[in-house]
Amino acid sequence: MSTASSHVPRYTVEDYRQWKGDWELWDGIAIAMTPSPFGRHQAVLVAIVSEFRLALRTAGCDATVLAGLDWIVRNDTLVRPDMAVVCGDPPEKHMETPPALIAEILSPSTRQNDLTYKRELYASQGVGTYLIVDPAEKHIVQLALTDSGEYQLVDEPSVLRVTIGEDCTVEVDSCHVFAP
Repeated sequence: MSTASSHVPRYTVEDYRQWKGDWELWDGIAIAMTPSPFGRHQAVLVAIVSEFRLALRTAGCDATVLAGLDWIVRNDTLVRPDMAVVCGDPPEKHMETPPALIAEILSPSTRQNDLTYKRELYASQGVGTYLIVDPAEKHIVQLALTDSGEYQLVDEPSVLRVTIGEDCTVEVDSCHVFAP
């Protein structure tokens, strides 16, 4: 093994702030986020953000829907979920505490990362609900964090029923997310 291949550089959020382009930082390793998502991905993102904003407003929840905002998990880990719901007002800059809900929209280039690394990261950080949105299959998998710190599949095929914070429950019809 060569010395070059045995050394993987480790970076911090301070390093990240100096970079150009779209990146995430996973346990000190730089992850390129290019190319940008395609049209179907972005259309589904706009739809799910709109549906959750409407549901939160209708239920009178004190929560904010965010799209594409960096979450600084720790000094060597920063991710940019497709959608996040935070309790209360939006943060001034980046998220620095776990959101109540995260949705990732699968695409060919991010699918494996969303299903493995991010799922494990979000569970370990206490994100209460993780939605895995598959535009190709027009399906949303809802995972809820259990007391043991692992995600459990929620069997609600057409209606997402999500509790945000301690006292706000919203419902979103997943068919609206994929409507033309």
